[in-house]
Amino acid sequence: MRIDEAEDVVTTPDGPMAAFACAPAGDGTRRAAVLLVMEAFGLTDHIRDVARRIAREGYVVLAPDLYHREAGRRTFGYDEVEDAMATMYRLDLKAGLERDLRAALGHLKERPDVCADRVGVTGFCLGGGVTFFAAVALSDEIAAAAGFYGMVPNEWLERADAIDVPLLLLFGGLDPFIPLGRVAQIQSRLAEAGKDAQIELYREADHGFFCDERESYDAAAATDAWQKLTAFFARHLRDAA
Repeated sequence: MRIDEAEDVVTTPDGPMAAFACAPAGDGTRRAAVLLVMEAFGLTDHIRDVARRIAREGYVVLAPDLYHREAGRRTFGYDEVEDAMATMYRLDLKAGLERDLRAALGHLKERPDVCADRVGVTGFCLGGGVTFFAAVALSDEIAAAAGFYGMVPNEWLERADAIDVPLLLLFGGLDPFIPLGRVAQIQSRLAEAGKDAQIELYREADHGFFCDERESYDAAAATDAWQKLTAFFARHLRDAA
């Protein structure tokens, strides 16, 4: 499948937000879409590659740069963990994040090749947590959410009752940032709230297991997780017309 890609700009209440967009080559077809949320390392080449892979599955994809308020660097190497984390911690995870997500979703839905009622969200690391937040705060704007090894603050978990979309969460059993006890808490809270939530745990995988540019890459877990992700989006987005 031939993919068209472009550097894009999303208008937000706080100024322009750069984004990477890609989609199957135009044939007049309106398609389901995916908002892809970046890692703590920014809008990296890896995230752009994931965007292309999702587009080849038949989706329109938009990956916004949530660090658009930063005056300095906005992408980091995987050996620059401290710089990436410092930038991530400066994010406004309350009003600013929700404004950015709403702006990005609105931008995506305005495209003539997008079915506005079939938009999902996925993300990795920082983006995995933001995906959970999107399910909590923006269930009225999306149709499904799938997050990879995302940290979920208590504040967001306490609001799980507000989730009104199918949810897929994927974790590594050796992840030092999200220990098994925390995964169990997330799973228990979602079950208590009666949510349509699928939890996948790769017991021998570490944080970042999906990224083939990281030392923690786990090919077997990444392959299975990709199959889970594509099946999830096919069920809730692509085939949900």
